[in-house]
Amino acid sequence: MTNSPSTTARAGRREWTAFVVLLLPLLLVSMDVSVLFFAIPSISRELHPSSTQQLWIFDIYAFALAGLLITMGSLGDRIGRRKLLLFGAAAFGLASVGAAYAQSAGMLIAARALLGIGGATLMPSTMALIRNMFTDEKQRTKAIGIWSGAMAGGIALGSVMSGIMLEHFWWGSVFLINVPAMLLLLVLVPALVPEFKDPDPGRFDLLSVPLSMGAVLPVVYGLKEIAAHGFSVPMVLCIAAGAVVGLLFVRRQLRRTDAMISRELFRGRGFGAGIGLNALAAFAMMGSAYFTTQYLQSVLGMSTMRAALWSMAPSIAVGIAAPAASAVAQKVERSYVVAAGFLIAASGFVLLGVTGTDSLWMLLAGAAVSSCGIVTVMALVADMALASAPAAKAGSAASLLETGQEFGGALGMAVLGSIGAAVYRQNMPASAPPAARETLGRATASGDPELVRVAREAFVQGMHGASAGGAVLLVLGAVLTVVLLRRRAAAAAPALLRARPAAAAGRTAPLDDQKLTSEHA
Repeated sequence: MTNSPSTTARAGRREWTAFVVLLLPLLLVSMDVSVLFFAIPSISRELHPSSTQQLWIFDIYAFALAGLLITMGSLGDRIGRRKLLLFGAAAFGLASVGAAYAQSAGMLIAARALLGIGGATLMPSTMALIRNMFTDEKQRTKAIGIWSGAMAGGIALGSVMSGIMLEHFWWGSVFLINVPAMLLLLVLVPALVPEFKDPDPGRFDLLSVPLSMGAVLPVVYGLKEIAAHGFSVPMVLCIAAGAVVGLLFVRRQLRRTDAMISRELFRGRGFGAGIGLNALAAFAMMGSAYFTTQYLQSVLGMSTMRAALWSMAPSIAVGIAAPAASAVAQKVERSYVVAAGFLIAASGFVLLGVTGTDSLWMLLAGAAVSSCGIVTVMALVADMALASAPAAKAGSAASLLETGQEFGGALGMAVLGSIGAAVYRQNMPASAPPAARETLGRATASGDPELVRVAREAFVQGMHGASAGGAVLLVLGAVLTVVLLRRRAAAAAPALLRARPAAAAGRTAPLDDQKLTSEHA
């Protein structure tokens, strides 16, 4: 439990300026998820990648990012989060230059992998530094709300930014936009951001690094492949292999005193619940995005650039929702606000469930409402989980939150995508070509107007089925939130009452924060 706002130091202008600087790497890392949407045709013409290489150009960034989050979070706790952030910024900038001037598909894949490694250092470092700089509960909640909104907006902004750059420059320019921002980060962070690290971290467990990657990567890869190509036995075995390695990883963490993931993290009553609820929100976010992007391009027939511009519209609402939810959570019991976020997201899924084959505004309304609910949940449960974790372990806490988010997103695409695909195939006529019965894209490529019309209707029916499943899950999430978080609040109340005499005696910061090593630049 953190102290009340009256007993903790409030952040001033320096901390808020540093916070703005920390948003730079967050925006760039999230933008790089979608920055290649428009660049691939130009890359294909110049570098001539095979179909397999083209897939890896897209996917290697996300895989490297997901696989190394836990490692980098733990490393930041040991060597210092600011130091890791600076190393990551330098690596990200250099890898961006390498990607921009790649002379072959292999070079581009390698550069994208390095970008993912750099991104894995930046994401947990920024969130952990926010946890350490903002010890006042209200200020920290507000900062993490803005952080969550910026992350969601960056993904949508990436595709639009790449389209604009490609209108005027060559394909490498979509990577070079990272370089000035990273240079600015390298100059400003040492001057504005203090260093924080665990004063007693123990040895770094090298064997846990491949174990954590072996647990995360096969599961994320298998789920993404199932979402893209449907159910297959090899992918199920891939997921099972990742689960087995995951059990070995957990067993090692439970037995070691210098574990990569400290058992202290889960002593906070809100930490495990926060990871689970955050993963559920990511499940819904990626599941809805899977359908809305295809709807804009394949059902409404928009160009990629036009679809990207329209997809930015919900981001405006999201940018307002996260800070607003943080403000409401200061006055209303947090469990109720998080539950309301799940219910708002469920109502957005209901709107998607009644969208027709020519209903742009209904689709955008559903996407905006669901996104507002989802980012409300993500902002508040992330703040709750970080606050309940020891400040000295903030890097590991942030990395676990983000790894859970990766799992949730991949699972959302796989599960809701599979529901949509099953309904699509069921609604396609038996006389349709086998390829057209598999995906809407293949049906559209046939050029048969009647087949395209039927396929679009079948896709929308599939979206309705997936939206119904997502809405039910989100309602269950709301119920689970009230049960878990209210129980946490009830259990935490005696501890808060015991803390008040200590606060009255003059303690000015949580004991855990006092132990944290902080070196101001």
